Amino acid sequence: MLKDYEVVTLSLKYYKDLDAKQAGGNNGAMAEVGVSQSQLVEPRDDSGRKLPQYIAALSATLGALAAGAMLGWSSPVIFKITQNNTSEYDFEVSQAQGDWISSLINLGAAAVCFPIGLVMDAIGRKKTMLLLVIPFTLGWLLITFATSVGMLMAGRFITGIAGGAFCVTAPAYNSEIAQDSIRGTLGSFFQLMITVGILFAYAVGSYTSVFVFNILCTLIPIIFGLVFFFMPESPSFLVVKGRSDEAKDALIRLRGRNYDVDSELNNLQLKADLAKSQPISFASAITKKTALKALLICYALMLFQQLSGINAVIFNTSSIFDSAGATIPAAIATIIIGVIQVIATFTSSLVVDKLGRRILLLFSALVMCLCSTALGVFFFLKDTHGENSSIVAAISWLPLLSLSLFIIAFSIGFGPIPWMMAGELCLIDIKAFVGSTAGTFNWLLSFTVTSTFNSLNTLIGSGQVFWIFAGIMLIGFVFIFFVVPETKGKSADEIQLMLGAEPQTITNVDAKM
Repeated sequence: MLKDYEVVTLSLKYYKDLDAKQAGGNNGAMAEVGVSQSQLVEPRDDSGRKLPQYIAALSATLGALAAGAMLGWSSPVIFKITQNNTSEYDFEVSQAQGDWISSLINLGAAAVCFPIGLVMDAIGRKKTMLLLVIPFTLGWLLITFATSVGMLMAGRFITGIAGGAFCVTAPAYNSEIAQDSIRGTLGSFFQLMITVGILFAYAVGSYTSVFVFNILCTLIPIIFGLVFFFMPESPSFLVVKGRSDEAKDALIRLRGRNYDVDSELNNLQLKADLAKSQPISFASAITKKTALKALLICYALMLFQQLSGINAVIFNTSSIFDSAGATIPAAIATIIIGVIQVIATFTSSLVVDKLGRRILLLFSALVMCLCSTALGVFFFLKDTHGENSSIVAAISWLPLLSLSLFIIAFSIGFGPIPWMMAGELCLIDIKAFVGSTAGTFNWLLSFTVTSTFNSLNTLIGSGQVFWIFAGIMLIGFVFIFFVVPETKGKSADEIQLMLGAEPQTITNVDAKM
């Protein structure tokens, strides 16, 4: 990590090539002790138009809508083709095959998380996302016109590759096009559109034929490609690639012509120059005490997120309500869950910077633990007393209430925050590595949970499975309480100190120059 005096020295050298107006004309003020890296390199102009940035971000997250539809597809479709014995396809699908069809998207997403980072750094965020339209469309066509279980599995795997790639590229694009004042809002669009896509799958998939639903899902990435084609590339990427004129044009499109584009462009150029001038060994960066603790926290939060059973719940919502014998039809209950998830995710984006990450994670873990316990009690009583018993009939409302609260708690805390913490705890020199490997770890865990959920239900009982999820969330609560720091409102240096970094003495620049 650069020390403050090193940043100042490099900054002064860089600004000597700028005119006096752009450089500020007061090198003495810049040389004072206590000038931080963020003060030097972050643009402070908050003027400019915001609407073009909202439009570009929403356009990018149409890919997240497609990914959400991919995630929610299993709940209505697998239920229809395995348990209702419908003739949606010209071949039969067993429950075990249905589990694999549901879960294969996780393997596709896990396979692409690491290489997609290299691709988008090589050809750009925009071109990468536009190219993803091809596998997304191909995957949905295989699913739509499948003539065998193998074609269904291939289609799900390919759509998983496209969806997992969007989970890496779209947040990066939105972060890089946004001004500081709206970066959090634009960053929340991705998770929000994922939940909207899941709700779309729940609602449309429940009340249309599988063929019609598949066709509609196929159209989403195509519409994304047509809309996003007209959006600008990330200015940060263009500067790094030495395409400053294109970066300036992109900033004008995103901020408006009345905005001080040259100032932000100079700051982006300074960041790129500083990164090139101070290369850091990856091996030394990843083995530091602070980096190892950050890795532990990031991977542990991903572990608890997936072993909470969230994707098993999302992928099998219809099946859970049907097996619970709920008085509300499974399709209606599933849609209610989807609506709750959208509202809760939107609420989380509004409060996460006010209440803090740690308190929301603790709340999320505790409520999810209680809800999984309640679901375990319901299914245990159902298995031991029979679904027609008076005690089961008396608490037939419990699955909907428990799952609703479970989804609310997850969407407020364990849904978005583990991804956010990975970006906040890690320095720039290991952030890309941690983000991609954490994404791979997350999808592999999701595959493990979703592919074994129904088998575990059969082997040990539904009640016991939900009690396992509850126990894991209890362990997660303890881990968060004792290990995870609060990063709300903290600078990168303050976070590193909380992770155990030694305080650095800032030396006066005058003595070094």
